[in-house]
Amino acid sequence: MHPALAVPLGRPRVMGVVNVTPDSFSDGGRYAAPADAVAHGLELLEQGADLLDVGGESTRPGATRPLVAEELARVVPVIRELAAAGALVSVDTMRHEVAAAALEAGAVVVNDVSGGLADPAVLDVVADAGATYVAMHWRAHSDRMRDFAVYDGPGGVVAAVCRELEERVQAIRAAGVADDRIVLDPGLGFAKAPAHSWELLRDLYPLQALGHPLLVGASRKSFLGTLLADDAGPRPVGEREAAHLAVVLEVARAGVWGVRVHDVRSARDALAALAAMRTETPSEEDRP
Repeated sequence: MHPALAVPLGRPRVMGVVNVTPDSFSDGGRYAAPADAVAHGLELLEQGADLLDVGGESTRPGATRPLVAEELARVVPVIRELAAAGALVSVDTMRHEVAAAALEAGAVVVNDVSGGLADPAVLDVVADAGATYVAMHWRAHSDRMRDFAVYDGPGGVVAAVCRELEERVQAIRAAGVADDRIVLDPGLGFAKAPAHSWELLRDLYPLQALGHPLLVGASRKSFLGTLLADDAGPRPVGEREAAHLAVVLEVARAGVWGVRVHDVRSARDALAALAAMRTETPSEEDRP
């Protein structure tokens, strides 16, 4: 793992989301232009992001995939500029071509929502580069993942996610990625009904017992909107942050390695408050 990502902070690392897509569920293409995405990434750094996750493919339910050339054109210029500015950058991609170009442009993490299932060659790219690899629990692409939200076996969703992530870890190791470069993500909302996401959040220990750092991404997701629904329907995307911060604080108490968020300032503020309640004087690192 990159040295800066391995140093204990006493809190989860805050991964700021930089979507370079025209169809993101969370910002609707607000930062689709590279210049806008770079400016947004720099703003997130100023707000206290520990690393930036740059993605060029929307994974919202029902999304269609861009061409490889489109994804490359979206993310590589942004990653190059943010890395040159001193940011630790993660590329959010399922494709080996994009992972390779992103690492060459300065990224140090490959955040693969498919855990290598969509494109197994991405594991070879990560191994050859010595990069950190985030493997998320995944069962199918966005256009059909809802069909796979079934967890009827013993132990329910927690047991299934643990078992399937452990299978991915074995494949990742076999490709040559070192254990200390593997981070796991339970994949909240991916091929999961809202109840499944809440069940995973209530019982993170079995996932942590797999022996790898854990990244949790709950920000703005639909299971929060469902929780807060009223007669008008699910709570809109931009009005879910208070519920999300409750999740951030709870997973911080559980000792997760990182949280993937859209609103970096709010997450850092909440973590600073948590640190203040734990100690008489928060350290400089705890402050946003």
